[in-house]
Amino acid sequence: MRDFGIGSQTVLKIGFLAPLAGPLKAWAVPGINGSLIWVERINAAGGLKVGNRKYMLELIPFDTNYDPDRALQGARKLILEDGVKIILMIGGNDLMGDIRRLINKHRMLVTTLLPSDLSPDVPTIVAPSEVHPIYNVTGVEWLKRTHPELKTAALCAQRDLHGLPSIATYKAAFEAAGIELVAEHLFEPETTDFGPIVEEMMAKKPDILCWDTAYEPFVHALTIEAFKRGFRGRLLSCTCDNYPELIRRTSVEFMEGFVFQFPDFDDPRLNDGHVNFEEPGKFYEEFCRRFPGTWSAVSWEYASTLELWKSAVQRARTFEPFSVLAAMKVGGIGQHAFGEAIWWGKDLFGIDNALVGDWPVVAIINGKARIQEYGSVADWWSKHRSILVKHMREMNLMWDQREHLAASAEMLDRMTAHDS
Repeated sequence: MRDFGIGSQTVLKIGFLAPLAGPLKAWAVPGINGSLIWVERINAAGGLKVGNRKYMLELIPFDTNYDPDRALQGARKLILEDGVKIILMIGGNDLMGDIRRLINKHRMLVTTLLPSDLSPDVPTIVAPSEVHPIYNVTGVEWLKRTHPELKTAALCAQRDLHGLPSIATYKAAFEAAGIELVAEHLFEPETTDFGPIVEEMMAKKPDILCWDTAYEPFVHALTIEAFKRGFRGRLLSCTCDNYPELIRRTSVEFMEGFVFQFPDFDDPRLNDGHVNFEEPGKFYEEFCRRFPGTWSAVSWEYASTLELWKSAVQRARTFEPFSVLAAMKVGGIGQHAFGEAIWWGKDLFGIDNALVGDWPVVAIINGKARIQEYGSVADWWSKHRSILVKHMREMNLMWDQREHLAASAEMLDRMTAHDS
């Protein structure tokens, strides 16, 4: 078993509560590994200084299996037995139900990759790394601006709290861009045969096939099915983890121009002056050397969150979660990985607990993912907020509709049962 830290009384413990197996592991295991690199760097430099004392850091993982009951069990262990001071999560299904009450009771600082988890009823849940799925609007906006000939799109997603808010966001982005959505399909996370789904989507002859925020195995299966069927339009997705394998299974030509939202960290544009992630190229090199073939959308995100947490701990001169949260949000501005950002979200999530700034639009060019531009989420929102709120409300996904999430899944099942 990997040693995630140093067992002593002068240790600050960090909880990592996420699905470490199954289809979501590509958004968890690389995150642990990236966090481990970050923790080791801090410990190698003598630890984290809090006030006049230095502490070593320890990373404690717990596998949720993406099950709310397991997530609650893990949260209890991390908070009550391990005494962690922050819990890093993917969120979504893992942040439903009783775990939210537990977090509130102990005022535990919890970070999520899904701002749709945010609500004023649990003010210590924050989304400091990414504003999924809102940043997906930047990919659609860039595609339409650079390829105005694109007129239609077909969309699919898995039925869960990664897929559903992303459907609403892509629908809003397509509407704002004047792109007609000609087909949408909601599939169960247990789906293994994606041929009929792609067949159904391609029957409408869309210019764009959008895989929404599908998990890595789903993105790969969908893309390969589109290749087999001779699709010649543009491919769009939130993520495209392990795209070299997709190129191998399809072709460089087929994957050319695939648009998604997560860069490799050897990208020259990450050396731009506004980027706040320290030495991204060296981080990427070390990650790929130690964990070859596993770089994903989240490899850097939890480490970026921990850097923000470290700065807040040092400003607050304490590691107690509620005080650290206050220091993290002071002034309403934070140093996001891709530049200075604002704490935002009240209109959409009921609370300003999402750190929102610019976000990269990435396209595969000659077999390599490269940043095309940094799109402004805030600018898009200022122009099109009513469209996004409309689609979120139609799907019962706003923070004040949380209790209706199950009903929204049933509604979407009826809406997307067939596209004839």
